Amino acid sequence: MNIPSDPIPAICLYGPTASGKTDLAIELSRQFGCDIISVDSALVYRGLDIGTAKPDSETLAQWPHRLVDVADAWQPFSVSDFCTEAACAIRDSAAAGRVPVLVGGTMLYFRALLNGLNALPAADPSIRSALASRLESEGLDALRRELAQVDPALNARLAANDRQRTLRGLEVWHGSGRSLSDWQQSPAVPLIPIRPLELTLWPEPRTALHQLIETRFDAMLGAGFLDEVAALRDDERMHAELPSMRSVGYRQAWQHLDGDCDFAEFRARAIAATRQLAKRQFTWLRQYPDAARLNPYQPLAGEHPFVQRVGEWLETVK
Repeated sequence: MNIPSDPIPAICLYGPTASGKTDLAIELSRQFGCDIISVDSALVYRGLDIGTAKPDSETLAQWPHRLVDVADAWQPFSVSDFCTEAACAIRDSAAAGRVPVLVGGTMLYFRALLNGLNALPAADPSIRSALASRLESEGLDALRRELAQVDPALNARLAANDRQRTLRGLEVWHGSGRSLSDWQQSPAVPLIPIRPLELTLWPEPRTALHQLIETRFDAMLGAGFLDEVAALRDDERMHAELPSMRSVGYRQAWQHLDGDCDFAEFRARAIAATRQLAKRQFTWLRQYPDAARLNPYQPLAGEHPFVQRVGEWLETVK
């Protein structure tokens, strides 16, 4: 891919879950002809529709979103995969004379796209398969003891039950002879230079966001969320430790369908996990102090302030 030398103007629309990012992105597309590029680690998966609040097919037909439904639920989709796909989408948008609006709540994706990724070894399916077999036969504790020997810095950072990153750390070690922590010291270089207009939806009070999360989850249940997860489980390639099934709501639904908890406990766990996701997103968003903030729950008089700001900014980048 040819990397442009000049930064490409792009709107970065941040915000926690349930803050109204999608509706605003569509409005920006409506008014300014922006291309919408999703920055969401769950929306990339086909079949994860209800539990991700994915725009419906009619909305996507009218307002296309790049990086939605680009992988099957049983396929891993890495941060590196996202950056590669997003860079292509941004380049396509710029080549067509339009400005992309990057919208989503996966802040790790935003950081990697804007700041770059460290040069890391590509995934090795054969090593990963061997490690997965060891995980099944020896257990996570045994793999964590090995990780503590070959990459103590990574091991110290991981939660006790973090299987995915344990496997990745050992995969990198066995494939390259260097620890993942060592690889991560290499300089990070963005795949594509971006000149961002950074906008953040910052809901207040937090209790209002919590109530909206609960109401939205109940609506998902009414729309058939558990049936959606049951259908995903019917695919023999699916299992509970896939990245797609670690998405909030899906992990708890899988546990419920496994019989680990009753419906009331499942609902409570899923809502709590979504609130925790929002809390982590707020923590990430504090790292972007230069981004303009707007409370989406605040009544607006006249034109939306962010729509006005985008219009003014576009005049400066033409």
